[in-house]
Amino acid sequence: MLIARRAVTPDVVAESYQLSFGVHRIVFRCVAILETANRFAIASFLLAMALRWGAAAEIIPAAAPRFSEFTLSAPGSHPSAITTGPDGALWFTEAAGRIGRITTDGNITEFTIKGGGVLHSITLGPDGALWFTEFTSKKIGRIPTTATAENLQLTEFTVPGPAGPLGITTGPDGALWFTEAVGDRIGRITTTGVITEFTIPTAKSVAITTGPDGALWFTYARGKVGRVTTTGAVTEFTIPPENSSPGGITTGPDGALWFTESVTGKIARMTTDGAITEFALPDPNAQPWGITTGPDGALWFTEASCIRQPGPRCIIGNKIGRITTTGSITEFAVPSDGSGPHSITTGPDGALWFTEYYGSRVGRLLLPL
Repeated sequence: MLIARRAVTPDVVAESYQLSFGVHRIVFRCVAILETANRFAIASFLLAMALRWGAAAEIIPAAAPRFSEFTLSAPGSHPSAITTGPDGALWFTEAAGRIGRITTDGNITEFTIKGGGVLHSITLGPDGALWFTEFTSKKIGRIPTTATAENLQLTEFTVPGPAGPLGITTGPDGALWFTEAVGDRIGRITTTGVITEFTIPTAKSVAITTGPDGALWFTYARGKVGRVTTTGAVTEFTIPPENSSPGGITTGPDGALWFTESVTGKIARMTTDGAITEFALPDPNAQPWGITTGPDGALWFTEASCIRQPGPRCIIGNKIGRITTTGSITEFAVPSDGSGPHSITTGPDGALWFTEYYGSRVGRLLLPL
């Protein structure tokens, strides 16, 4: 089934500035208005220069990013992973059993995957199609950008054993690589559907990415990061403490691996020889999860938790975070309360796009020019 909608008007468009918390309307005499306009022009010029200098020096811009949020067709959609497609749109999975597509202007289309169960990760394959994991159905799915209501052109491949495929990425060898959250294996699938599995010492692998060294790097549910070559040689690195729960992982702009630690509330950096540096978030209960390299040369991540006490809104979590390669952290609150930010990626428009698992929305975060 295909559910299509017209361009969606953002439910929330929030603009915030670090040093400004409201809009004050003051009426001056004509001369004062002209003076204000002149000051504003000068300030705008200085801000533009500061942003350029700040990017070079890894200084956070004075103006904060601008949020937009787009609501999906069903409240219980639970969008999970998101990636940029070859067609200039964003593609995402819904745990409720759908694949979604959203254009950069907010036009959403959703495809129902019959019998797909809980869908989790999604990535652009080497063949130009979108490949995704079907966790409960124990399958790897493929859907092209030419899918229609009458013909999804869906192809599914069953993973043997208990499996529970979770994370997926395109490898350097032209195949797709995926983690198995239930079994003790890392899987490889060619674009023609041939599956090979490699045994790993520890079960319950989570996210996976291609590293800068031509190997696949993945996280474990409990305190480890793994590395597997395209020939199946596995190395493990322990992340203290054992309950650090590494989540999302990505290759950073500095040639290192960056990953989130959801339980301990940290962002970690690991070199390809296993040297680890950890950066603590302002609050250890933020539950960082997804992470990606942004268009500004920093790492951007989601904070999935929502702690409201005291007060009616989330005061911990429910944010998008930014960390420079030197460890400087800035956080930005998502406008909708309790949204559960999950996965994040850089879109074709230069903005950050993220899923709101509990809010059943897709968010867009536009960086200052």
